[in-house]
Amino acid sequence: MKRTSSATWVKGIAEMFASQGLDMTRLFEAAGIDIAQLHKPDARFDVEEISHLWELAVAWSGNPALGMDSELASRHVNFGMVGYIMLASPTLKAGLQNFARYLAVISDAATFKLEPQGAQQCWLVLGHIGNTRPVPRQRQEYGLLSLATLCRWITRRDVQPRAAEFIFPEPVDTGPYLRAFGCPVRFNQPATRLLLDNTDLDRTLPSSDPVLFDMHQRVIEARMVQLGNASTGHRVTEEIIRRLHLGEPRREDIASGLAMADRTLQRRLHEENTSFQQLLDDARRDLAQKYLAEARYTLGQVADLLGFADQSNFFRANKRWFGVSPGQYRARLLVTEPLTTAD
Repeated sequence: MKRTSSATWVKGIAEMFASQGLDMTRLFEAAGIDIAQLHKPDARFDVEEISHLWELAVAWSGNPALGMDSELASRHVNFGMVGYIMLASPTLKAGLQNFARYLAVISDAATFKLEPQGAQQCWLVLGHIGNTRPVPRQRQEYGLLSLATLCRWITRRDVQPRAAEFIFPEPVDTGPYLRAFGCPVRFNQPATRLLLDNTDLDRTLPSSDPVLFDMHQRVIEARMVQLGNASTGHRVTEEIIRRLHLGEPRREDIASGLAMADRTLQRRLHEENTSFQQLLDDARRDLAQKYLAEARYTLGQVADLLGFADQSNFFRANKRWFGVSPGQYRARLLVTEPLTTAD
């Protein structure tokens, strides 16, 4: 499955790069991307191309903390129609739940979920799936900073995170991260995530408007249909991804999580010419690409994260997906291609 990001989102990133003195025409040309697509509202960009764009931008700028600036994020981030439906939501938490529901409009390679932390706080967890090359840390870090910026924008308040955590190793200079997030920052963590107080999440949004919400929802639902992300199959895939690290999910449990009968789920998937087992296999394959691209996971951990009962089943599946063993596929993924220089 080819995963893509919206032109609206990518244009904001490009404008941020340009503000740092990078030549966008040359950068996009070096990345093999048609820059003219930025001006087409319905255009989509392959997420592997966006990762390459980030790699080049970091190399050309000589700044390993590229994008770690809250002022830059507030000036250039553009969530498009997803931002508008969030503005019309009743609370910040409801807005973030809608963000998770409609995130595919921005990028169907990004994942987002809310994870309660005790009774008074909640993690905002951001990730990527379907990548066959490692996601540049700067891309994911900028995504988390953009999320913090979004929370402030829709609440019109200085929502202060309690902590920001990243899966990546600690950089030599943590100053840009501390200044950008204004809270304790930790690295080598289980997920890239932001910790907020429930008191912030439960606040009523000043722009909450049921009429506007219904209007924006109709528009964004139509866009989801156009993108193919409003199907039962897509919803099942998202539910599988959320549960897979806990073990192989049962179809009956997924149906229950989607508030439908198991027989109804089977019928709808049949109408879409797919099945639960096919969606489970596809989700595992996409996640395998993600986890095998990250050297911090052992092969045993990858098997567990994909919900396999034992490593032998994972090895057989990997052979079927990619034609090689997990170790061989990882070695292929981790071969870093040389970056084009700016000169």
